[in-house]
Order: sequence, then C-alpha cells, then structure tokens
Amino acid sequence: MELIDLLTPRRIIVTCSKRLSPYLELEIVELGFIPVRTFSTGVELLGTMNDCIRLNLNLRCASQVLYSLKEFPSESPDDVYRELFRMPWERVLSNNGYFSVTSNVDHPSINNSLYANVKVKDAIADRMRSKTGGRPDSGSSLEAAVIHLFWKNETAEVFIDTSGQTLAKHGYRKIPGKAPMLEALAAATIFATKWNRQSTFINPMCGSSTIAIEATLIATNRRPGLFRDNYGFMHIKGFDDIFFEKEKAALGEKIIDLPDLKIIATDISEDAINISKINAGAAGVENYIEFIRCSFEDTPIPENTNGIVFLNPEYGDRMGEEAELEKTYAAIGDFMKKKCKGYTGYIFTGNLTLAKKIGLKAKRKIEFYTSKIDCRLLEYELYAGTRHN
Repeated sequence: MELIDLLTPRRIIVTCSKRLSPYLELEIVELGFIPVRTFSTGVELLGTMNDCIRLNLNLRCASQVLYSLKEFPSESPDDVYRELFRMPWERVLSNNGYFSVTSNVDHPSINNSLYANVKVKDAIADRMRSKTGGRPDSGSSLEAAVIHLFWKNETAEVFIDTSGQTLAKHGYRKIPGKAPMLEALAAATIFATKWNRQSTFINPMCGSSTIAIEATLIATNRRPGLFRDNYGFMHIKGFDDIFFEKEKAALGEKIIDLPDLKIIATDISEDAINISKINAGAAGVENYIEFIRCSFEDTPIPENTNGIVFLNPEYGDRMGEEAELEKTYAAIGDFMKKKCKGYTGYIFTGNLTLAKKIGLKAKRKIEFYTSKIDCRLLEYELYAGTRHN
C-alpha cells in the first residue's frame, strides 16, 4: 500500500453554505489558488496538506476544507468497509489519539448516515488494530482528527476534514445575542456590497454587531485564523507544525492599521450594545467601532459620498409580528431616503413581502440563505436630492 504523502497535491474541496461559493471563490483566488470548479456549496482545487493549512487560517466564507485520500466505486456499505480497511490509516492517525467520522451520503443502501459513519469507523479501527495492536478512541466530537465520507450513487470518496469544527464561526463571538447572523454569511454579504473597505460603514440595528465586526476585520485584514488554535489537520500524522506556526505568525504581520476607518454600529437595546462591545473586544477591533445606543432613525450619518449603510432587520416569523414590522420597514425606507443621501444602502432580509414596504427601488437583489430561509441583500443607490418610488 502506497504511503499517504501529505505533500502530494490532491483534490481539495472547500465547502460553504449555499449561495456563498462565488465569494468563497474570490477569497481562494486572492490567496493565489486556481479553482478547478465552483459549485453551489463549495470550490474544488488541487493542493497539499500545507495548502489546506493556509486555506483554514485565511478563509472567511468557508465551512470545511476537505483533503481527498481516495475515490472508489461503491455499491454497498461493505464495499466502503473493504476499501477503507485497505488504506494505511496507521500512517494517518495515532493509536493514542481520537478521531470522528462525518459523512454526506446519497445511496439507496443507506437510510441513516450514522450507519455509514459506523462502517467507516469500524474499518479504520479494525485496520489499525490489525497493524499496530491498538486503535485510537472515536466519538462524535470534532475537536481532533475528522474523517469525512462523501458517497453519491456508485462513487465514494474519503477525505481528511482538515478543519474539524466549522470555519463558518470565526471564533471571536463570545456572546451570540439574539438571532445572530453566521460570521461566514456576514462576511459574504459584505463582499457582495460595493464597500471599498475605507469609507464609512454604518450598521443600524446592529444586534450583536456581527456585520460591523466582520466589516472591520475585512478592512483591517484580520483573518479568522487569528482567533482559533485547534484544527483537524493538527491531529494528523506528518502535519507540518513548523509551516503552521509560520503561517499563523504571518497573519499578525498582515494586519492593516486604518486609523481613519469609521465604523458606526447602533441599536436601541442596551444589552445588544454591551454584547457588541464584548465581541468587538474579543476580535481586537473595539477601537475602530463607535457603538451608540439609539433607534435606527437617530443613527448619526456623517457626510459621505462613498459610504455604506447596512441594516439586517427582523423578518417576522410569528403571528402578529408582520403587521408591526411593516411600519418598521417603511420607516427604514424613510430613514435611508432622508438621512443617508450619497450613501449606498443595503438591507438584508428573509421576508420579501416586508421588503416591499421599504418604498425604494432596489438596484440589485442578491440571493443568500440564512439557515433554510431564502434571503435577499437589497442594494439601494441613495442619490442626493433624488426621490425613489
């Protein structure tokens, strides 16, 4: 059996939530990689385990970075077991370590993905016991080595999940607050705007300030790897810890100091502002963001012709809420029209009926999902002196 060489370029699948892949692709290209293909929930490229390390440390829109070990035909769970038993897992995992198994299975022989996970776990454990006399512990925790099975129709593929815990959470958010936006989604929505990363960024209705914090992190080039110390790749035999330490140190050196950057986050809730300050402090950007407790209508809007105003109002998922929110959405439209002239306005919402109450004509309607809710990022050009119908 051939040695699993982590320096061999192999297929890498970087996964993401649906509709984020265009922004993930831009990030991957910016890092110097050439995508092989981009699909609805990810990007494929070729690279080594060290490339996986770079991707994990730097990407904002990703969920997992999967490093392919083997692709094979499979008609049954027993086929999966046999193929995985033949693989040299003793060269990948330590006897005294821990591993978990995840899967994405679409095959008629499997009606419960946990059964496929057990087959993978058993094959790895039996292989290692036969070759070394021992085996690592296993369970559901993603804090150590993670092996991922992708099996669709007659083809299966086994990967090292080099991320472990999802990359979509960036690690600085100490208190989530009420209905927070996932960090990866927040970053993607900011990438989708026309913000130049230098002009004023205003976030009324900030909640726990995920949008404002992600905007500041993007502008100052603070990467998610700064806030995280554990990844799946660190628990794989042959992992290049010297390369990791070098790449991790480089993140700090690449931070951009922008003393004139102006980010304003406002919310009517004192709790929201307090939570926002804690989260911004954990992200190291509290000095860049001006937090103000006030209604969104009273948000101060500096005179600016290139700035962004970004709101993420509630969507209304309970009876009686929608009627009240109709007034809120209409008031948001008035606020943008009267107070935000010269800015570009953005409203992120999962309620397209309420969005009609804004009373402004959106120049762009950019599609996103949050959980399984079909959402839009609506863009408005707020020309000075122009009335929108």
